[in-house]
Amino acid sequence: MSVSSKPAFVNGRVPVRLPVVEGYRLWSRTYDLEPNPLLALEFRTLSRILEGIPGKTFLDVACGTGRWMIEAALRGARTIGLDLCHEMLLVAAGKPRLADHLAQADAGRLPLRDQSADMVICSFCLGYAESPDQVLAELCRVTRNGGSVLVSDFHPDAHEAGWRRSFRNGSDVFEVECHRHTLTQLLAAGERTGMRLRQVLEPRFGQPERQMIIRAGKEDLLEQLLAVRAVLIIEWERN
Repeated sequence: MSVSSKPAFVNGRVPVRLPVVEGYRLWSRTYDLEPNPLLALEFRTLSRILEGIPGKTFLDVACGTGRWMIEAALRGARTIGLDLCHEMLLVAAGKPRLADHLAQADAGRLPLRDQSADMVICSFCLGYAESPDQVLAELCRVTRNGGSVLVSDFHPDAHEAGWRRSFRNGSDVFEVECHRHTLTQLLAAGERTGMRLRQVLEPRFGQPERQMIIRAGKEDLLEQLLAVRAVLIIEWERN
């Protein structure tokens, strides 16, 4: 995912826009190979919330290449990963502990029984849904009473600053199509499911991400990027 202050360009090139699955099908080839400050910031912020999951069932909706599943498994959780992109799942399946815990599925129609997991995470996915209501309703449905639903995504401020869900493939630049949801819209959608809001986190880049940005050759944009709330994280409790 790109962090750029120029809405129409990524590193001086106009991105080619792709539908979600087509975009991730192509992105899967390099997704784990390039440092990503947005994912690093999200991981640094969210990882402490996973401290209480040993022995519990952890569901990763839109699991991608399985980075959160690996972390949960290392902490002693039983893991399940679902994603709509077959190619991303193939990458995840090549990692230790994951191959038998993956399935292809739409976040808005999860193939799981009610109250199947103790903790459900949906990372950088909700912006691909035209409306967040169906996805949040499904996340709530498959979470056990008292369990956590964690959603992260681009912060609306980052959208306004011109940041894009973009990536490089060779000399070409691609942007994955998405929708913008405000914090108010997301909180209202969560309330409609009956979940109880636990917390909202809105982190900015810090020292670890600063070094990644500099290594990516964007030192001239550093101060602009550090000033923007980069990631939006919401935690709900299933009542």
